[in-house]
Amino acid sequence: MVSNCKTCIVFNGKSVELKSTLTCPNCGHKKDEMMPTDACQFFYECENCNTVLRPKQGDCCVFCSYGNIKCPPIQAGDKCC
Repeated sequence: MVSNCKTCIVFNGKSVELKSTLTCPNCGHKKDEMMPTDACQFFYECENCNTVLRPKQGDCCVFCSYGNIKCPPIQAGDKCC
């Protein structure tokens, strides 16, 4: 998978996608973002309505709550942060 994917890497021995589309729950704005591999992203400001997104209860980061692809540790089957 990694060889054919420009936004994938091997993370903890598993191929993971780094690009996720975040969707603002306030205005519906969508934006592709690259996920960090060295930290969890707890805050994200929507560029359309300036709402600051935070993870939903039980989620580790904004990508797990509002992205179409979960964060790299979750994709790899690990715990997040």
